[in-house]
Formats: sequence, structure tokens, C-alpha cells
Amino acid sequence: MSELKRVPDGIDTSVPSSARVYDYLLGGTDNSALDRMVAEKLLSVAPDARTVARATRAFLARAVRYVASQGIRQYVDLGAGLPTSPSVHEIARESVPDARVVYVDYDPLVKIRNDATFAADEGVITLRRDVRDPEAILGDPDLRAVVDFGEPVAVLLLGVLHFVSDDEGAHDIVAAWRGCMAPGSHVIISNLTADSDPEALARLAAATAGSPAESTIRSHDELARFFDGFTLVVPGLVPVQEWRPSPEESAIGAKVVVEGGVGVLS
Repeated sequence: MSELKRVPDGIDTSVPSSARVYDYLLGGTDNSALDRMVAEKLLSVAPDARTVARATRAFLARAVRYVASQGIRQYVDLGAGLPTSPSVHEIARESVPDARVVYVDYDPLVKIRNDATFAADEGVITLRRDVRDPEAILGDPDLRAVVDFGEPVAVLLLGVLHFVSDDEGAHDIVAAWRGCMAPGSHVIISNLTADSDPEALARLAAATAGSPAESTIRSHDELARFFDGFTLVVPGLVPVQEWRPSPEESAIGAKVVVEGGVGVLS
């Protein structure tokens, strides 16, 4: 895997943060003027981007509820982002009261906010690690104290792999986690796709070039490769709003397309 880059040494509001841009799109307040500018540039050509961000969050909730219904008691949320309620452990514990969750993000603000927000939640920790270095995460003793890889685990990569270039080994990251997972484990992945509106993608690329929020856009088939070795749960890899929506959720047509899926390891 290539040398890591684009990792902030500390909280730096002079460059946009993917976690803070997403926080703004979800209606949060943990974001800087530059983060808001990047988000507004995207919204100027893709006014539905905020709706899609919320649809992505709703997909996370439905996918975690599904995985919890399969009896999964441990979760690793890679590129977790800033805390948004309901969080993964809150959703999982609806079905599995003793579910354990490790949140992982390289953004120091995520670590600070999570530690403060989840301090009273036993079995919930946050690691400041880079998703592009799975060996370091997997070797972290704090992770190993919470997660037993001899038992099924759910690994979440929600809206994070498009921030990892091919040179940085995006597919190798998923393969590294797959190699440690017991049968019955699940992976949950969602990512921006090349099926999005070209103008919206071009504006996004221009606004985030050279920053930690710079994205690699991949086709549906390239995203499907992330599930190599897993069996996709019905309905497969689809736009997030189409993955087992609840009856009260209305369909959306979007310039920005995010696809998501859940895979199970046999």
C-alpha cells in the first residue's frame, strides 16, 4: 500500500474535512466556513446533495438494523465521522443490547466529539486511525480489547472509500479486513458513483482537489469489486434510497448517486 497522505496533524479549518462537510449536509454545527463553502458549491449544482446525505444516513440505519437482526454483536465503523444520533451502537443495541462498537476516524475532532458524547457507553470506543492503514487498526490493542475476530463482526465503510485512491489501495483495505473476519461476518459499504451528474462531480472535484476531501469516482462495477469474497444481501448494490426502504420513505431522484450494499462472508 502506498505511503499515507492527506492526514491532518490536528484540527485544521484551513482545509475542508470530509467529516465536517458531511456534518453540514446533515444539519450539524461541527464545521468550518470552508467546509460550508465546499458543501454549498456542491449544493449549487446538486441541490439534492443534502437529501442524498440524509438518505445515506438512513441506509446506514437500515443496514445496521438488518445486521443486528442476524445476531451480530460487534461492529467496526471505519471513517465514522462526527457523532450523529442514532449512532451505530444505538441502532445495533435496539436488537442486541450488549453490542460493542469501535469507531475509527483520522479526524481529531471526531475523536474529541465521540469521546465526550459516548463516555458513558460501555463497549464503545473511538480510535484516531487512518482507514488507509488497516494493519495499524487491526493491530491496535484497544480494538482487540473490544472486538473478537473469532466471532462474526460487521465492518462499516460508509461513504469513505471514495476518499481513498486506487494508488492508496482501496480494494486492498477491504481485503485486509475480510482476511480477519469469521464466517457470518458482514460488510456494509456505501459510496459515490460515476452514475452521478457529470457537472456535479466536476464541481466536487474542483472544490476538493488536493484536500482530505478529494474523491476518487468509481463505476458500479468497480464498487461491486469491494464485495469480492462476500455474498451480497438482496437487493444487492443499489442506490442507497433503494436498499430495503421503509414504507414511509419516499423515492428520490438525485444528481448525486450514492450506492450501497451489505455483504455476508460464508
